[in-house]
Amino acid sequence: MANPDSVGQNTQDSFGNYRVANYGPVPLNATGNAVIALPILKGGTGGTTQYVLRRITVANCSNIAGGAAPNAATANISIGTTNDGGNLVVNAQTITNVTSNTTYQDLTLNANTTTTSYTANALFVNVNTSVANAAVFIAVYGDVVVF
Repeated sequence: MANPDSVGQNTQDSFGNYRVANYGPVPLNATGNAVIALPILKGGTGGTTQYVLRRITVANCSNIAGGAAPNAATANISIGTTNDGGNLVVNAQTITNVTSNTTYQDLTLNANTTTTSYTANALFVNVNTSVANAAVFIAVYGDVVVF
């Protein structure tokens, strides 16, 4: 008989497309670099974990001021490995599909992510075009190469 806790005995390097980072709500109401940090493996990498990015999903638009969720479809964001707005893994993209709390969009990763593994402790969300009162959740999926 299988052990029902068998998954709990494995670590992130035992799975493909593991969620390596997530954060929300990420405010989109003001522009700027490093609006929020997405700590890799909840900040427990120590700079030694090596991972490959596979997908970044933006979802669940909400209203940070309360009330009905605004439409975040005009917001434009980018994501990088440094807090100065550089070293982008996702170039500036408008999140046109994120129109309510039940919609999502997978961001297009830069071409260099197909051949690069990363060791950065966090990814940083840059808001290039803001939307008043809007916030979203962001999840980063990848493969852990070295844990």
